[in-house]
Amino acid sequence: MRLPQYTVTRQDVHRHAMHRLLTHLRLKDRSLRCPAELLLSVVLLAAARLCSLFAAACRLAAAPSHQTVRTTLAGSLPGREELERRLNRALVAGLPASLVGTHQPLACDLTLRPYHGRPHEHADEVYRSKAKSGTSHFHAYATVYVVRHGRRLTLALTWVKRGEPLPGVLRRLLHWAGQFGVRPRYLLLDRGFCTVDVLRFLQAGRRPFLMPLPLRGRSVDHPRGPSGSRVFAAARRSGWSEYVLTNGEGRKARVRVCVKCRNWNGERGRHGRQRLVYAFWGLKPSSIAWVRQTYRSRFAIETSYRQMNQAKVTTCTRNPLVRLFLVGVALVLRNVWVWLHWEALSTPRQGGRVLRLERLRFKTLLAWLEDVIEERFGVRDGTRVERSPTQVFAA
Repeated sequence: MRLPQYTVTRQDVHRHAMHRLLTHLRLKDRSLRCPAELLLSVVLLAAARLCSLFAAACRLAAAPSHQTVRTTLAGSLPGREELERRLNRALVAGLPASLVGTHQPLACDLTLRPYHGRPHEHADEVYRSKAKSGTSHFHAYATVYVVRHGRRLTLALTWVKRGEPLPGVLRRLLHWAGQFGVRPRYLLLDRGFCTVDVLRFLQAGRRPFLMPLPLRGRSVDHPRGPSGSRVFAAARRSGWSEYVLTNGEGRKARVRVCVKCRNWNGERGRHGRQRLVYAFWGLKPSSIAWVRQTYRSRFAIETSYRQMNQAKVTTCTRNPLVRLFLVGVALVLRNVWVWLHWEALSTPRQGGRVLRLERLRFKTLLAWLEDVIEERFGVRDGTRVERSPTQVFAA
């Protein structure tokens, strides 16, 4: 039987995105010149065009001055905790019922946004890490992410301050996920979370985890031989083991280790032997191949960051709340894209829906939002000059 055919228009997409943002962010109309709907339209236009609020406000004919937009946005935002609460509710709006009340594999990660300025009010607003993009100063954000039947959703976002313990960051993320009815079956974490404090926190909470084991100690080619966790990097065969991590305070954490060895065989232009070393706890893997394939699913969270960058408003503001807001809006737009593909653009069939990503790419969704906003508020197609255009172009 032939399935009925319908059309999802750009107006439908714009209406849903604006409704989700207006409902959950609850921005108030602070002035008649810049109501909340117009303010969000400027933000969405800047996200779609990958430009600044200044450029977006100058482009829309019905928008107020760029200074009014920036002042209104900064004055409309609540404190950190309330802003995170509103952004996280917008992220999970329309969460599939199959995820609520279930235990799912969750991925947590930290994303760093390079920052070249001074702190706005307090020194802990700026995160310090290894140099990247010409700076060692960043605004850091942590997210928790779920992948189920092709639905790749960001469940929660939180701002990470300088010197903040990672167990506290994980506690906040898991709290938000639990508030929305999603609990971890196991956690997939980056190697940056492989510290004694994080491991003891997860083990105390009975939360199984899987992550790469950082290699420390003497190198393989050292005259005295490898030491520490680098012993696993010298393995010739895949296998299982145990390892005890110790921090500077003498606290210890015991984990199981899985070593996956394979030949590069010219992959990515490399030859020789590759050794992947994983640390895990609370799991009973069926095979070494299961460990590798399961951890590979964590890489989907990196895809969410790449798509977030496709809708991240360019800004040089020092206000960390504004920066958090703009990152949250980009992730909300990406979740809207995921929701549309599952609810409206997928093909129903027996055994599960089939996702049709070619029907609407994320960049196309952003272009649709740009078109609707420009049609509604108009576009400035000229700029002020001090010379007569008639005389300039006549020459």
